[in-house]
Amino acid sequence: MSPTLLLLLAVLSSIGVLLTGAESIGVCYGANGNDLPTRQEVVDLYKSNGIGKIRLYYPDEGALQALRGSNIEVILGVPNDQLQSVTDAGGASDWVNKYVKAYAGDVKFKYIAVGNEVHPADALAGSVLPALQNIHNAISSANLQGQIKASTAIDTTLLGNSYPPNDGVFSDGASSYITPIVNFLAENGAPLLANVYPYFAYVDNQQSIGLDYALFTKQGNNEVGYQNLFDASLDSLYAALEKIGQPNVKIVVSESGWPSEGDAGASVENAGTYYRNLINHVKGGTPKRPDGPIETYLFAMFDENQKNGAETERHFGLFRPDKSPKYQVNFN
Repeated sequence: MSPTLLLLLAVLSSIGVLLTGAESIGVCYGANGNDLPTRQEVVDLYKSNGIGKIRLYYPDEGALQALRGSNIEVILGVPNDQLQSVTDAGGASDWVNKYVKAYAGDVKFKYIAVGNEVHPADALAGSVLPALQNIHNAISSANLQGQIKASTAIDTTLLGNSYPPNDGVFSDGASSYITPIVNFLAENGAPLLANVYPYFAYVDNQQSIGLDYALFTKQGNNEVGYQNLFDASLDSLYAALEKIGQPNVKIVVSESGWPSEGDAGASVENAGTYYRNLINHVKGGTPKRPDGPIETYLFAMFDENQKNGAETERHFGLFRPDKSPKYQVNFN
């Protein structure tokens, strides 16, 4: 093979690596604010920043209209308050026909997130699996099963133990809830969606978790071979999946972010550091799953001034409501 051809192949393969890394980043679009741009302006902002994936928390038809022809990949949520209605096969079919099939010609749906952070003790816990099965069946009936996978989004509180990461295991209370859900995902080649927040782990345990470990700025590994809390959290989930007999289910990080104000460690400087380092880091893998990139959705596009909960909840935006960037971040 000629040196020129070898060089060309090397260049093409490095472009491929760059593209794969870039493809792994999405941004969650929460709309709990009374000062946010129009749906069309939001989609235009995604496009102008090269953000190729969006997570919508509910079937927002204004956003779906704006996404037509955009080529942006979409996670569409069945919100928790609609779970009950899709435990009925007819209800699930209506939901998919109205919000997915009607747009699927020119909106790139990738996943349907059936419920978000439903916990085993919640009244809705028993609805997640039947809702998931019905949405999956409705996607198949609409002939979209080759394009769209149905899953659900969990948080890391389902773990009974998370350290060291190899000892990660679902809690006794969560195991009977999550195991049949994960078995269903495995049968259908769907990933598990997980919201992973080193920030909250850090705030809850500052005496033993260093800020550098949470922000990807720690030099060298800790005693169990981890350099950052994000990898440790993700690998503890993978270890928990192994222990319920499903080592091949992939995890998509459906939320991860850092607030710019409101509590300990929440500052513009720290948040900017977290987002930049996270974007760079997920091009690769974790110690347990070294073959990246890790498909990851940053939380969130904007500060949401009407969001409930702690003050930090209103300060996760990558952009201000006037669409100016809060941080210097390169999404691709």
